[in-house]
Amino acid sequence: MEATFDVTGLVGHRYRTDDFYEVGREKIREYARAVQDFHPAHWSEDAAGELGYAGLVAPTTFISTVAMLANRKLLETVMTGYDVVVQTDQVFEMYKPVLTGDRLVSDVELSSVRSIGGRDLLTITNTFTDRTGDVVQIMHTTVLGLTGADVDAEISDTIERVVMSGLDTSPRTTASAAEVNGPSTDAESVATARLSPISRTRSPQTALRFDDVTVGAELPARSVNLTRGDLVNYAGVSGDVNPIHWHAEIATLAGLPDVIAHGMLTMGLGAGFVTGWLGDPGAMIRYSVRLSNYTVIEAASAGTVEFTGRIKSVDPDTRTAVVVIVAKSAGRKVFGLATADVRLA
Repeated sequence: MEATFDVTGLVGHRYRTDDFYEVGREKIREYARAVQDFHPAHWSEDAAGELGYAGLVAPTTFISTVAMLANRKLLETVMTGYDVVVQTDQVFEMYKPVLTGDRLVSDVELSSVRSIGGRDLLTITNTFTDRTGDVVQIMHTTVLGLTGADVDAEISDTIERVVMSGLDTSPRTTASAAEVNGPSTDAESVATARLSPISRTRSPQTALRFDDVTVGAELPARSVNLTRGDLVNYAGVSGDVNPIHWHAEIATLAGLPDVIAHGMLTMGLGAGFVTGWLGDPGAMIRYSVRLSNYTVIEAASAGTVEFTGRIKSVDPDTRTAVVVIVAKSAGRKVFGLATADVRLA
């Protein structure tokens, strides 16, 4: 199936979600379990309080679950013509820690489209604000849009047979020109929204002090096992129910060797690898990952992701450091380039 419109003409299309998302205490714990992040601040109010937080702290990539809900309208009514979208790059900009009870509203924008090798790379930007109107996080997601020419013709019918009942798997319809090109009443509010200063002004309670960190120093390595059960659990918790992550036949039709782990799951593991070393989950202020490969999870055995990291640079004026993260599975690099900007006590 070919795209029914020139997607480049839709750059700048935006909208605001109709309702807020309230961050739940148990949702934070569910997500922390799904990404195997056992930092006490995600689980215990007392532990979070010791770090200066008024509630449980959501893991770095938790906001992606909010974006899954917010972006549905864009995927189903605007980014039509694609049979499959594949995540390639992700950037999180953190301005205020996400805590239990926060009410978040998302502004969604198709912020850019690039054509590489005849295929479209599309970037979706989510701007999350809280009830004070301050920007809490900004998330940029880049996906590769694939048409029927890129995937097996049987994939749509097969997906319809295996996905959860109640999901709409009918062909997407193209949004009208008035809807996608008309003026957005929310455009000015997004442009003028105030970036919360909290993440960059609060005193980080990190396990390491800035003076103890040197360029080239390595983080303690971490190895994580993933089973099919972990993938199914993450699908349910995150809302990413793409069957390539749990159904071998669909994965094969999509051109994959077997079921693969969610890209966002491996990113969540990588974020926890860094914040666990930091000792303060709110001390990370930027997290960027480019995916270069996938983690295959066979039915008979667990897959393994090995994380290593090193300090790339430090800034004495801001007491910050940039950490380069390497993730490997079965000898292959899963992250093409991944960095985390962190603040230190």
